[in-house]
Amino acid sequence: MTLFLSIKCVVLRGFMKTMMKVILCVGFSVTAGIAQAACTFDVEVGDYLKFSAADMTVEKSCESITVNLTHAGSLPANVMGHNWVLAASNDVDAVAADGMQAGLDAKYVKVDDSRVLAVSAVVGGGETTSVSFSTADLTAGGDYMFFCSVPGHSYNMRGMFVVQP
Repeated sequence: MTLFLSIKCVVLRGFMKTMMKVILCVGFSVTAGIAQAACTFDVEVGDYLKFSAADMTVEKSCESITVNLTHAGSLPANVMGHNWVLAASNDVDAVAADGMQAGLDAKYVKVDDSRVLAVSAVVGGGETTSVSFSTADLTAGGDYMFFCSVPGHSYNMRGMFVVQP
């Protein structure tokens, strides 16, 4: 990708004035830096049923992924708490249903549920938590979904989790 962008800069030099050449080439270099794999995500929730991220895309080259979950609302965890859970898309509804019986102390996830690939603590207003997990068990092109397993939240609070090669 960098080679392609460098060639673009050379071509642009032939057509632009000196000042524009520098600005455009620097712009292309910055874009190349942004395209690197994102291995850490900051997700915000509040006193409503919505994640700030509609979906997440990671590259398999990340050895581990970290999700930082911040509850920007004011209600406590036992009233409007949220967590971040990752599972295969076809397991989400069953994991959420089983989580209702597990309760708050178990993060609304059945203990030792092998379908759960990652789960954060449940946070309430003003709290932050993080979950880190390995990409070793994730398959590029696999069908994954993140969601909140707090009872009644999973149908609105979910998004695609895409793993690229």
